[in-house]
Amino acid sequence: MKARLRVHGKEAAHNLGRFRARLRDEGVDALRERVAELENEVQECRQLNLRLAELTDVVQELLVPLAQRDETRLAEAVERLDRYSRGI
Repeated sequence: MKARLRVHGKEAAHNLGRFRARLRDEGVDALRERVAELENEVQECRQLNLRLAELTDVVQELLVPLAQRDETRLAEAVERLDRYSRGI
């Protein structure tokens, strides 16, 4: 009986080790995939932030000529805002 328990105990320990190794490997793969997803999201946020900064600059260029009543600069700024908003 002791020999049988010893054999089954070793088999159980071996199976548990294989199970843990598989979980660890799958966990690493899942983490790699998640990191790749996060990197893509960060890149998208960077692009959106850059776009927002460009639009903020254009809006500022609109406000200054508007406050100074400079119609020529205002028309140019409106044209740039239109181009930026269309993504050109």
